[in-house]
Amino acid sequence: MMNKTKSLGISLLAAGALILSTLMVSSTAHATKMLVHKTPLCGCCRLWVNHLEAEGFDVEIEDHENLTSVKATLGVPLSLQSCHTAIVGGYLIEGHVPVEDIRRLLEERPDAFGLAVPGMPLGSPGMEVDGRKQPYNVVLFSQNEQAVFAIH
Repeated sequence: MMNKTKSLGISLLAAGALILSTLMVSSTAHATKMLVHKTPLCGCCRLWVNHLEAEGFDVEIEDHENLTSVKATLGVPLSLQSCHTAIVGGYLIEGHVPVEDIRRLLEERPDAFGLAVPGMPLGSPGMEVDGRKQPYNVVLFSQNEQAVFAIH
């Protein structure tokens, strides 16, 4: 009986893993659901969300008076923080990351926590001001590593 129970448990685990991986691939292929943590009065955050929605993302917004504890709980490094934090496809998106970089992240699925655009560079999505643009990097990050993912 012990072997049958153990075998059944392993089979159920394998089936669960298969279903989970299928769901992850499916959500990656569509990558439409996103949760954005922001402050209630941040205009550039709302503009960034508008970019996402225009590109087909289904965005849920959660407003917070203070994002410090949210970012700490999620594991966003202090050096990469910006004005909003999002979650999509199991990844963190910190700051004004362009949609094409988010799509690439979800296609390639690297072993990382997510992407970040530190600060609020002019010309990034949501930070368009009088046509001015600052060069900026999109950073791929994990717990102990950071690397340039894209240059804009």
